Amino acid sequence: MRELSARQQKIMGFIQRFWGDRHYPPTVRDIVSGCNISSTSVVDYNLDILEREGYIRRHAGISRGIELLTGGIETGVRVPLIGLIAAGSPIPVPSADAWNPAASAETIDVSPDIARGKHDLYALKVKGTSMIDDLINDGDLVLMQVASTVEDGETAAVWLKGEKEATLKKVYRERGLIRLQPANERMQPIYTRPENVEVQGKVVAVIRKVA
Repeated sequence: MRELSARQQKIMGFIQRFWGDRHYPPTVRDIVSGCNISSTSVVDYNLDILEREGYIRRHAGISRGIELLTGGIETGVRVPLIGLIAAGSPIPVPSADAWNPAASAETIDVSPDIARGKHDLYALKVKGTSMIDDLINDGDLVLMQVASTVEDGETAAVWLKGEKEATLKKVYRERGLIRLQPANERMQPIYTRPENVEVQGKVVAVIRKVA
């Protein structure tokens, strides 16, 4: 690794502080603002150098796709990307086995700061806009932890057994039913029987797509 310029050192320091405080990496525009840099192209130029020299890794197509490789922070945690999850009307899939992380051949790397030492992680790509008020939008990736139960109000990947469909919603128990609540005031909740619901995992982080 070559010695960094003053500007590159400033960018590295900002990324490390941002990540440590918020547990997810900054966008290019965050760096522009936080480091008082004139344009996104200047930041991109310096990030390219930092990546080439092995200080960071950038993930194309993800706005918060900066991964730190140095400075006492471990390299990325590899998790399986196992397909789509509906944030809208549930998406039919062949069977519950389709949501088994062990069955996936495709993987993504996430920062250890995002994984935060959690085990049994997997990722899903979001389809739909029912969770936009929770800042989970169409095309985002959600980092999930395998779980069979969640607390009321937690966002979960839920398998609807009778319909053979999966959906991403907030889970609530009320009056002998399960309410699967969207985070979009234009959309209605789904009510179903508890025996029809199988929780497949809960959301632990969101990885944004590039706008």
